[in-house]
Amino acid sequence: MRKRSFVPALLVLGGLLLLASTAGAQVGPPAPSGGGIPSISLSIGGKKGPQALSSALEMVLIITALTFAPALLLTVTSFTRIVVVLSFLKRATTVQEMPPSQVTVGIAIFLTVFVMAPTFHAIDKHALEPYTEGKIGFMDAAVLAGKDLSKFLLRQTHEEDLRLVYEISRAKPPATAEDVPFHLLVPAFVLSELKTAFQMGFLLYLPFLVIDIVIASILISMGMFTLPPVIISTPFKILLFLLVDGWGLVIRSLTQSFFTT
Repeated sequence: MRKRSFVPALLVLGGLLLLASTAGAQVGPPAPSGGGIPSISLSIGGKKGPQALSSALEMVLIITALTFAPALLLTVTSFTRIVVVLSFLKRATTVQEMPPSQVTVGIAIFLTVFVMAPTFHAIDKHALEPYTEGKIGFMDAAVLAGKDLSKFLLRQTHEEDLRLVYEISRAKPPATAEDVPFHLLVPAFVLSELKTAFQMGFLLYLPFLVIDIVIASILISMGMFTLPPVIISTPFKILLFLLVDGWGLVIRSLTQSFFTT
């Protein structure tokens, strides 16, 4: 029987439980105990049944998920490709300080939410809602959440990158795509994202590189060797970027690169 890796799925489900727990937390009225000291009952999620987790264990999982939230954002979502391409764009236009890094990361985060919305909706529908209603246990919900997340990762992972990870780990090739474990799928996905991001960054560089070459040639022919070409080329780069609606093209290309694969 194939061993399953539940840790990434548990973290994803734990992060989603944070929203459900915040929305579904119910504090009961104080009831006097035997010693006359009032006690407060706290029920998170409203789950009943023998398979439901205790509130304390739920909070531990939620805190653990929050600890690993940055790693999850960088490794199992579209954030890596988006932020790398936006960084390439800033370098290509030679205005690395504009827009600020905070704005670039903010754009990348909200584009990530937009791209990952169908996957998050599927996890909520198939795993989180049945779990909060007490229809399935926590481990079953974690497995279902992992399956929905794996579908997104597999769509964006190149076959050669997955083969490389299997060769490095010396693991037995899977019979089907569903048999790929998380600890092998995530590195292959990150490698594929970096490759795709660098390919898009190279294409972004080409038109701006042509402007740099033309401006440098003109300055040399005029004998202006001491004048840095970037001073002259930067306004022309910005003008070209605005004329072709560069931001619209970049955002459209980024989002369509996830939905067309």
